[in-house]
Amino acid sequence: MFNLRFPVARALAAAPLTCLATAAYAQVAEQATAGIPTIVVTAQHLNEERARIEPSTGASTYTFDAKAIQSQPGGDNVQLNQVMLQVPDAAQDSFGQLHIRGDHNGLQFRLNGVVLPDGISFFGQTLPPRMIASFKLITGSLPAEYGLRSAGIIDLSTKSGALHPGGGVSLYGGSHGSIEPSFYYGGSSGSNTYFFTGDYIRNDLGIESPDGRSSPIHDHTKQFHGFGYFEHLLDEANRVAAFWGSSDDRFQIPNRAGALASQTGPGLAVAGQVSNPACQTGSGGVITDFLSDCLDENQREITHFGALSFQHSDDRLSAQGAFVARYSSLNFTPDPTLADLLFNGLSQQAYKRDVAYGLQGDAAWKLNATHTLRAGVYAQTDRFTSNTTSQVLPAACMGSGTQPDPYGCTPYNGTVGDPLYNPNWDVPMTVIDNTTQTQWIESAYVQDEWLIVPTLTVNYGVRFDHYSAFTSGSEVEPRVNFVWQPLPDTTVHAGYSRFFSPPPFELVGITTVSKFLNTSQAPAIATADPVKAEKSNYYDVGLEQRLLTGLTVGVDGYYKQATDLIDEGQFGAPIILTPFNYRHGQVYGVEFTGNYAIEDFQAYGNVAIQRAIGKDFESSQFNFSPDDLAYVATHYIHLDHEQEVTMSGGAAYTWRGTRVSGDVLVGGGLRAALVTPGGTTIPNGAHLPYYRQVNLGASHAFDADGLKGLSVRFDVINVFDQKYQIRNGTGVGVGAPQYGPRRGFFVGATQTF
Repeated sequence: MFNLRFPVARALAAAPLTCLATAAYAQVAEQATAGIPTIVVTAQHLNEERARIEPSTGASTYTFDAKAIQSQPGGDNVQLNQVMLQVPDAAQDSFGQLHIRGDHNGLQFRLNGVVLPDGISFFGQTLPPRMIASFKLITGSLPAEYGLRSAGIIDLSTKSGALHPGGGVSLYGGSHGSIEPSFYYGGSSGSNTYFFTGDYIRNDLGIESPDGRSSPIHDHTKQFHGFGYFEHLLDEANRVAAFWGSSDDRFQIPNRAGALASQTGPGLAVAGQVSNPACQTGSGGVITDFLSDCLDENQREITHFGALSFQHSDDRLSAQGAFVARYSSLNFTPDPTLADLLFNGLSQQAYKRDVAYGLQGDAAWKLNATHTLRAGVYAQTDRFTSNTTSQVLPAACMGSGTQPDPYGCTPYNGTVGDPLYNPNWDVPMTVIDNTTQTQWIESAYVQDEWLIVPTLTVNYGVRFDHYSAFTSGSEVEPRVNFVWQPLPDTTVHAGYSRFFSPPPFELVGITTVSKFLNTSQAPAIATADPVKAEKSNYYDVGLEQRLLTGLTVGVDGYYKQATDLIDEGQFGAPIILTPFNYRHGQVYGVEFTGNYAIEDFQAYGNVAIQRAIGKDFESSQFNFSPDDLAYVATHYIHLDHEQEVTMSGGAAYTWRGTRVSGDVLVGGGLRAALVTPGGTTIPNGAHLPYYRQVNLGASHAFDADGLKGLSVRFDVINVFDQKYQIRNGTGVGVGAPQYGPRRGFFVGATQTF
């Protein structure tokens, strides 16, 4: 978070990467002669060589290391998405979602250069920050090596026992009933190194509050996370490495307080006896109302992943090949009393599972002093399973009055004694909708990094992607990026990239619309065109300038023109995102950044202005109302996750083992529906009010006090206890309101050894 090395990252991109790697190796080799074990030197050298394979020439790169993560309030006890909120143009959303430069979750994660296939996990975080040695967010006009996801690349380098020996145990907790014990340990033996970490999280604010309460009703979570890394050095030029990770996260779905189904739902009734008068209302074998406080919805998310890689490096060639696998599943269970029917017209148990396997190969070849060639291939296959069991009511139960409806059924008019009443109309019917599908992805790229003159570098190449799943498609994607350093303290970059992004296979909605006709979940429109791949042209230009020692400022502008632009929304009762397409889309903006670091003080600040719009829903149309479909067919609207203005900043200072830090996040508000004075609703036509969240932290290490390895910390989240909405329950694909966290106090202690 602090040490966001904007100028360093981009200045290095302009220099020959092979020279950098050689210099780094020379440095560690010199250290080895001073007594550092050979295994440490070799591991560091191979890490530097691996960096040769992954260029960022012309892209916007923001770098964090483990020390930077520890410096922020909460340290490595916070989740990864909270760390990333400090980069420019990162807008927070409900359920822990994060939007970079106006994209909806279009992020690709890489661990030690290995692509991690997308998973289904929605609320949970599968990558704990304490396993990170450093990570980069690479965004903008990406070189040809990066594809399939275009919003940004989260490139993580994991800790290893050779470079991060020793261990520690920690206990952290405080407000909202939170407690988080964790451990880590790393070491080496001969040519082998290893690192392990694990944690358990329990609190009563697992998901954002739906009504702004500091302690939401029914919001408990239990989460288990584990990660391990192992490597074996064959010799100074070759190594075999493996990593694995696992998470098992359980969430209660929080309830709004005091809402009645008769006031917020479609006005239905369900056959059944009242068993809890404090929650239910009804008589004569029919339940007509339910109190939201008593709802009991739950979600469980499981993720396991692992990879095995081989790396080779010599004077001119650096290459890595890997096999990776990922299992992820999500299980949503509705309220067992069928209360969801009264609130939503649907009570659905939903299970999704995706099993993915991938093969990846990348190489960099130093052709001569001015050209470095890079090439690679990637292949992935997924097996997706989606099983849903839905309880719905026949269409006859949806209306009121005494006249027969078009289906020949007489609707229940709310009076049990009415002679037309028949309790069988209120008996739920079951709709089973199960699907399995296989996806294939094949990708290849080639590119050349050309040092034209010492101050000008161009990286140009081409990429090819193909996928086949619910739909299929392919694209040839040219890329070109320039980095120019006209003066030692000035860096200019510019680039163009053609992007191709398949829809997130593991999230694609596969509802068989015809099964829900003539029921309480019947769509107003039965059209369900499949989701397509997004294609876009992306332009980026930026300038960084070092003004004083330790002070660097920058400005970056971008423009994305897309066809079949992919967005995501929550439709229906289960808390699962579903992708859909706008036929046309545009996203553009400008970012201003500043970074200052001198000795024990660091500070940064970011301001981003953005616009993201789309036109014409062309897939999954049954999820939208006829009015919204008609309006969006002829009008551009703001994307629901657009935040016009986003600002972040922070500072940290260390003195005699004590570190104090603070950060602030300011947002212009995500989008919401606008109701005009004439009664017309414009989808996403309004935005929520501005908000700010200030966090403070302090920590002290007792090494100088004779208690070696002991440190404590104290953090305050949302210092001013501002109550602000992230969502208000309106807008395209927005299912319910969510609020930001209320003020919380947290303490922790860590003992290292």
